[in-house]
Amino acid sequence: MPHTPAAPVILGNEPGSFPHSVLADRHPAIIRQVREAFPYGPGQRDALDALLANCTKGTIEPLPADAHDGDRWRAWGMDTYAGRPWFDVPWLWSESYFYRQLLHAVDHFTPGLWQGIDPFRPAKLAELDAPETDAELAALDDLARLPAADQAQALLHGSLWGNRADLGFRLSAAHGTTPADTPPLVADDSEALWSLLPPADPDTLLCLIADNAGRELVPDLLLIAHLLDRGRVGRAVLHVKPYPYYVSDATPADVLDAVRRLRSAQGAAAAFGEVLWTALTDGRLTVRAHPFSCAPLPYARMPDDLRAELARATVTVLKGDLNYRRLVGDHRWPPTTPFADVTAYFPGPVAALRTLKSDAITGLDARTEATLVAAEEQRWRTGGTHALIQVRG
Repeated sequence: MPHTPAAPVILGNEPGSFPHSVLADRHPAIIRQVREAFPYGPGQRDALDALLANCTKGTIEPLPADAHDGDRWRAWGMDTYAGRPWFDVPWLWSESYFYRQLLHAVDHFTPGLWQGIDPFRPAKLAELDAPETDAELAALDDLARLPAADQAQALLHGSLWGNRADLGFRLSAAHGTTPADTPPLVADDSEALWSLLPPADPDTLLCLIADNAGRELVPDLLLIAHLLDRGRVGRAVLHVKPYPYYVSDATPADVLDAVRRLRSAQGAAAAFGEVLWTALTDGRLTVRAHPFSCAPLPYARMPDDLRAELARATVTVLKGDLNYRRLVGDHRWPPTTPFADVTAYFPGPVAALRTLKSDAITGLDARTEATLVAAEEQRWRTGGTHALIQVRG
């Protein structure tokens, strides 16, 4: 990464490590889940079985010569890593390429019945339609009783924690404790984020790079709706994935499903849905799906057109663990490495909202790191019980 000392790239070849468990256990489970999600024919089922055997015991195979995105993946490293075991290449790369191969196995890009079908869609819709979602949306009715600043902070925490805890509307979540008696937020630059979004500035442009669909995308949309409705931003751009990725990552179809889900709800949730619907129709909210959103690379290597687009933003907010790994680089940084240093390349002010679910971490003070390690050893990095809000203005 620019302006920082070297740190080892995270690989998946250490037995017992979190990356190794993803490659060895989670990916086979995902293949089995996808295999049962639709009535795939013999061709797709055989291809899924072959991928199951290959991703655990084989070596990385290139895409077919006629793949529509073959040139793009060659530029992203496919020829470099082909023939190497999945566990011995950068984890960010192998994890991303697994999903591209999974889509190849189910003919997602091949003309015919299965072209364009999201293999994860049944799970995404089930989550949106779950009773828990009704309960979480009903909590919005209580939001109006809070002071304006607390409303914004509650929605920010809802976006931060996603579906972990009642959309994060319990403000005490920012100050509570985990079972290990360590602070849930290991870094909190929320005041710096709000300072970048002053009220009543029609020229403010927010870019939000989304992570998951379903009950995590809903609070992201609620935050955007609130900021638009209260004049904290004049326009917002929501970046999602151009095709299904990482099981639950949001695509344009998932955005529309979430907006429709809000509009069909009761009370305040429906009002939020109307704000979003109107903002989409009048252009104050736009949805983008840049090909680099599915790249197996850090954002330091973003193409020039995306760099120019993000440079125009008042602030770019990156949601979720994968986007954090791509923002800071999927390296084993010393946790006290300054966040501002590893994101110095970014073309404008940038913020990360992330629940910790992998090893990459920067921007901690030494005391916080010591407290976490003493209480939990290294489990705090991957358990999803801690989160952070980090900002580089």
